[in-house]
Amino acid sequence: MGFLAGKRALITGIASQRSIAWGIAAAMYREGAALAFSYQNERLRERVDAAAAEFGGGPVLACDVAVDGDVDRMYAQLGESWDGLDILVHSIAYAPREQIQGRFVDAITRDGFNTAHEISSYSLAALAKGGRALMQGRHGALLTLSYLGAVRSMPHYNVMGLAKASLEACVRYLAQDLGPEGTRVNAISAGPIKTLAAAGIGNFRKMLDHVEKVAPLRRSVSTEDVGNAAAFLCSDLAAGITGEVLYVDGGYSHVGMGELAG
Repeated sequence: MGFLAGKRALITGIASQRSIAWGIAAAMYREGAALAFSYQNERLRERVDAAAAEFGGGPVLACDVAVDGDVDRMYAQLGESWDGLDILVHSIAYAPREQIQGRFVDAITRDGFNTAHEISSYSLAALAKGGRALMQGRHGALLTLSYLGAVRSMPHYNVMGLAKASLEACVRYLAQDLGPEGTRVNAISAGPIKTLAAAGIGNFRKMLDHVEKVAPLRRSVSTEDVGNAAAFLCSDLAAGITGEVLYVDGGYSHVGMGELAG
């Protein structure tokens, strides 16, 4: 029996089998959790249906976090199948493509800034607020995904770095607010992984090569690495952990300077 047996988890943000959210779903399903999934639009539904079929055939629900009312409708529909929710995985982030190319000062616009923050940060608070009733009294866990660009400047990451910094602050404020209700809130800051979202970041392959040369483990991390850490953080094994950002990046974030040749 897995360490998530008896838990119910809602997974957002699956875009393909290469998604970090897919890796998290696989790990949680392996550890015994029952899974439900959300999808943004009909273009993505087939991929999310495939995930649901592979991981237990749980509910698949429409939810565009940019549309007022969608979050409440999703939870109302989930409540028709489940009488409670133990885990929410927030794997939602977006900035217009032109915002994550070139120099930050050249790319940034008011609309791009607002879009990145609304989709990537506010959506966590909206989903936490909307799911509060279903998670009440269940000692549940919320988990979101960040990146080193939240605390360090990164080439081409631009406004997404600002949005991820906002997201990490949101984790702390939600942890403070929901802790007395028994709900924990944490984030994983994963190293670069070849996903559909990463494909939009300029020179991503060079970034990946650099991390593999410098990180103490001398490799990039996988969706499986992140999934295993996520399953732990959302389990009762991590019952004393909240408000944290856990780095799953092969140690890259803790290196000041890589080994020098010669």
